[in-house]
Amino acid sequence: MMKNAKPTIAATMLIAISLLTACGQNGGSANSENANSGASANAGAEAANSSTAAGGTEAEPAAAPASEPVTIEFWYGLGGKLGELMKTQIDKFNASQDEVIVKGIAQADYSETEKKLQAAIAAKQVPAAVLTANSAWARKGLYAPMDELIAALPDFKADDFVPTFLKQGQVDGKQYFLPMYGTTQIMYYRKDALEKAGIKPEDMSTWEGLAAAAAKMTVKDGDKTTFYGWEPMWGSANMIDATLSKGGRILSEDGKTVTIDAKEWVDTWELFRKWIHDDKIMRIHSGGQGWEYWYKTIDDVMKGQAAGYTGSSGDQGDLDFSIVAAMEQPGWEGVGPGRPVAQAISAGIPAAASPEQQAAAMKWYAFFTSAENTALWSMNTGYIAVRQSALEDPAFKAFGEQNPQSQVPLKQATHGSEPFEDPTGGKINDALTIAADKVQIENVPAAQALKEAQETAQRELDRLK
Repeated sequence: MMKNAKPTIAATMLIAISLLTACGQNGGSANSENANSGASANAGAEAANSSTAAGGTEAEPAAAPASEPVTIEFWYGLGGKLGELMKTQIDKFNASQDEVIVKGIAQADYSETEKKLQAAIAAKQVPAAVLTANSAWARKGLYAPMDELIAALPDFKADDFVPTFLKQGQVDGKQYFLPMYGTTQIMYYRKDALEKAGIKPEDMSTWEGLAAAAAKMTVKDGDKTTFYGWEPMWGSANMIDATLSKGGRILSEDGKTVTIDAKEWVDTWELFRKWIHDDKIMRIHSGGQGWEYWYKTIDDVMKGQAAGYTGSSGDQGDLDFSIVAAMEQPGWEGVGPGRPVAQAISAGIPAAASPEQQAAAMKWYAFFTSAENTALWSMNTGYIAVRQSALEDPAFKAFGEQNPQSQVPLKQATHGSEPFEDPTGGKINDALTIAADKVQIENVPAAQALKEAQETAQRELDRLK
C-alpha cells in the first residue's frame, strides 16, 4: 500500500485524493490497426502479382506495414482501489499513443513483486518495468541506469521532480529508479469515537496522549476488548517511526555500529508491547495474503470496531471522510513533533530487458509521472505527487482546499525522517522485522527482541569490513 524513511521533504510536496476520471481505450486498437494495415498490404501485393502474371502493368510495390508497438510488462504490488487505478492509468497510456503497449501484472504486494523479480532475473525472463527498487541489486548490475534513457526524452524535465524523491532513486551518482509517488504513514481516527469520549485531536499529538486517549476509548467486556482505542499497522514501520521521533538511530554516526538496542528503541517498542498485550487498548492484524492484514485494519475502523489506526497516506482512497479524519503521527513529550519516515515508491528497469523494452518502459514512466497524472494519482489516492509543477494544477489546488485531510501527509513530510538505506542489502531490516513480530505477536519483551536483532544485524554489518 501502502506502505513504508528519507531527507526532509520540501514544502513543495503536495498530496490529495479524488476520483480518477481519465480513462480511455486499451492498447488493442493499435494492434488492430496494425493488423489491418498488414492485411491490406498483403492483399495489394497479391493483386499486383495476379495482374503481372496476366500480362498487365506491374504495380508499384506496396508500402511496408507500420512497425508494431513494443509490448512490455509492468509488475506492481497494489491491491484494492489502488490496483484498479493503476489499471486505469495503464489503459489511459495505451490509448494515448501507438508506440508502446503496457501489460499490467498485479502482484500481492511490494515484497512479492521483488521476490518474483528475483526469480525472473534468474530465469532470464524479466519484465521491462517493475514498481520496486533495490540499490544493492542496482550495484550488482541487475537494474539498468536511467540517465541515457531520460536524456532521450526531451520533454522529461527531471529537475521538476521533488528533489528528495528523485535523490532516493540514485545509486553511486546514477539514476537507477524513478519516483512514482511519495508516501508517509499518518493517523486516521473516527470523529464520533473522539467526540463520544470528549477527546480532541490535539490531545493525541504525543504518543503519551494517544495512549491515554486509546485507553479512554477502549471498550471491554470482562477480559475481552470489544472496541480498541487504536490499531497500529503490523510490522516494524510504525514502531521505527515512533523510535525515530524519540531520537533513535539505526546506525551510529560513523556507520559502524547497529544501535537498535539503545534506550530509545527499547523504551518505545516496550510501550507498544504493553499497549497491545498488557493493556489491550491496541491491537494489530497480522498475516494473510498480500495486503489482507492492512485492509482488515482499515475495516475495523470503518466498521466501528476501533477508534483509529496508523496507515499510509495512500489509504485515503479507501476511506470515507464523513466518518474519519486524518492527523499527523504523534511526537513525544519533551522531544518535539514526530519524525516518521517519508519516502518515494520508485520503479526500475531490469538490465536484462532489451534496449527497445527499456526505452518503452521509460516512456511509460514519463507518462505516469507527468504533472497532470501525478496530480491525478495524488488526488485519487492520498499519495504525494512527485512533480513540483503539480502545485500549479488547478484541480489539484481546488481539491486541497476542499479536502483538508489531503494536506496532512504534506505537512508531516516537511519534518519527516529519511529512509534507511541498509548497507547489508536488507539484513538489518530483516532483523528488525523479526524483532517486531516477536514484540507485536509473540509478546516477547522489547529488550530481548531488540538485543537479538542487534547481534544478528551487527554480524551482518561486520562482514562488510
